[in-house]
Amino acid sequence: MASDPKVHIFEEVAKHNKTKDCWLVISGKVFDVTPFMDDHPGGDEVLLSATGKDATNDFEDVGHSDSARDMMEKYYIGEVDPSTVPLKRTYIPPPQARYNPDKISEFVIKILQFLVPLLILGLAFAVRHYTKKE
Repeated sequence: MASDPKVHIFEEVAKHNKTKDCWLVISGKVFDVTPFMDDHPGGDEVLLSATGKDATNDFEDVGHSDSARDMMEKYYIGEVDPSTVPLKRTYIPPPQARYNPDKISEFVIKILQFLVPLLILGLAFAVRHYTKKE
């Protein structure tokens, strides 16, 4: 790695998002992985999906080997200016569904689906009992 690394602006790095020109930001370092696109075991789609963002989590989640980490050194081209990296988006939960008065009717339908067959069965036993010849 260079002793005095070049500092890249994140927007500049994000422009390199094509198969023939692919840069990644991993742990604050910028890597030009264009020569590695055809050789990557996961395919070039994996690398392209990690462009335009901080790919550190993507890289670490896969669990790369030590040799893969050592291989990264030859693709190192500098550092990314941390002040230009966009903040991670915070999770905003979807709005909760409003109270649906139809839920009550669904409950009534479920109760009736249980009670109606029982009533029919009870009626059948009653009819049989009273019409039975002794």
